[in-house]
Amino acid sequence: METIRFAIEDGIATLTLNYPERKNALSIPMRGEIGEAIRQVRADESVRALILTGAGTDFCSGGDISSMQVEIDAPQGRRRLQQAHGWLEDLIQLDVPVIAAVNGAAYGAGFSLALTADIILATPRARFGLPFLRMGLIPDCGVFYTLPRMIGLQRAKALMFSMRELNAEAAQDLGIVMEIVSEESLAGRAQALARAFTEASPVAVGLTKQALNASLNQDLHTMLAMEADGQGIAFSTGYRREAVDRFMAKQPLRYRWPD
Repeated sequence: METIRFAIEDGIATLTLNYPERKNALSIPMRGEIGEAIRQVRADESVRALILTGAGTDFCSGGDISSMQVEIDAPQGRRRLQQAHGWLEDLIQLDVPVIAAVNGAAYGAGFSLALTADIILATPRARFGLPFLRMGLIPDCGVFYTLPRMIGLQRAKALMFSMRELNAEAAQDLGIVMEIVSEESLAGRAQALARAFTEASPVAVGLTKQALNASLNQDLHTMLAMEADGQGIAFSTGYRREAVDRFMAKQPLRYRWPD
C-alpha cells in the first residue's frame, strides 16, 4: 500500500487515505488500493467496524485532476469509473458499520466517499461540496444513490446544481454529519464508536444494516418478510442467548453506545 494506510487491530479496520500533499486526492493507484483494502475487510470475519479517514489536514479533495489532463474518450471514461464501482458497491453493502472521520476538505468524489459511511463525524474545519459541473463532469462514486436517500431529492439536486460548499454545521443541519467534534477528538471519537461495535452481535448489526439499505427500494410486505427472517436468525445466535442470561442475572449487557 503506497497511497493509503490500512490496518486491522482488535476488530477495527482503519483505512487512511495517505496522499496529503494533494489533499488525499483519489488517484488511480489509490482507487485500486482502496479496493484491495475493502476486499480484505470483507474476507476478515474478525472485523466489526471500519473507519475511513484522511492523513494530514483533509479527508479527500476528490478526483486527482492531474490524471484528467490526458484525452479520454467515452468508453475509456466509462471503464475508468466502473473500476471503482465494484469496491464502492462492496463498501456500501458491507455488513459492518462504516465510520467516516472527516477533517478539512471532502469535495467531489471525496464527499461521495464519505457518504458511503453509516456514520459521518466532522470537525469544525470540515467542508463538503460537489463541484463536478464546474469541470464539465457529472457527480460520481455512488453519490446519485447515497445523497438523495440521505437528504431528499430536491436538496440533492440543489447541492449538485449549485455546487454549494457546506461547512460542518450546515452538513449536520441537512442530516449528513452525525456529530461535530474537535480536531483533537476526531480520531478518538471514531475509535470509541468502532469499539462499541466490537461488543455488539455481528449478526444483528449486519442484518440491521442490510434491512436499512434495502428499505427505500422495497414495499412494506418485503420489508416485513426481511424483518421476520432476520429476527429468526438473530434469535438463534449465541449472542442473543448470552444477552438474555445477562439481563436475567442483572448483569450489564455488552453492547453500549458511547456517550
